[in-house]
Amino acid sequence: MAYDPAELPDLESRLNSELRHAEPEVILARATELFPEGLALVSSFGAESAVLLHMTAQVRPDLPVLFLDTGMLFAQTLDYRRNLAGRLGLTGVRDLRPAFADLATADPKGDLWRTSTDGCCEVRKVLPLDRGLEGFEAWITGRKRFHGGDRLALPVVERADGRIKFNPLANWDKAALDAYMDRHDLPPHPLVEHGYPSVGCWPCTQPVEAGQDVRAGRWVGSEKTECGIHVARTPGAVNDLGGDI
Repeated sequence: MAYDPAELPDLESRLNSELRHAEPEVILARATELFPEGLALVSSFGAESAVLLHMTAQVRPDLPVLFLDTGMLFAQTLDYRRNLAGRLGLTGVRDLRPAFADLATADPKGDLWRTSTDGCCEVRKVLPLDRGLEGFEAWITGRKRFHGGDRLALPVVERADGRIKFNPLANWDKAALDAYMDRHDLPPHPLVEHGYPSVGCWPCTQPVEAGQDVRAGRWVGSEKTECGIHVARTPGAVNDLGGDI
């Protein structure tokens, strides 16, 4: 079902009223009903990803799952992506990688993360996802409010860059996620037991101490809390891949 961009505010409001207290499986089913051909799930195959991926496999195992292989991921994440997708029977997983031309221009030495984490995320995550989402009208994320920061006010349904975004796990806390993992005997990401409650790229992810915020190990020492793929951008704006963004 295609929507005119002018209809998106009304659709967003209507869906939020309908789904704000719904269980994640209900939200997923509604999303696939509304967008049978134009829907994708974006997953990092990170520390908590198995929950939403398992739910998706029950609703629609062939749903396109977009995985950002930045070229800077832990080897454990790549193994987990392969093994978990096979175990759950997910047949629509697509690996999105940075374009060679973008790397040659912005990060020829592979060390842009040292001088500009924003620039590195832009070329390795934001631009590949922008290309990967072409042709999709809506997408699903695994964000939750308990992660804090900009996510504290996360709605179940939002709109950005001319698309509808569904956040089925927005209302869930860590206890609910752990209970679901246990109930369905889902394998955790291998790095969780080593103190990584949130897993990103290896240069910018560190283990955390017990009791720290879930995302405290991401971009330690900076004010950065998001990679950029969930930041709305002005249509037609030129992406800044420079130094201290």
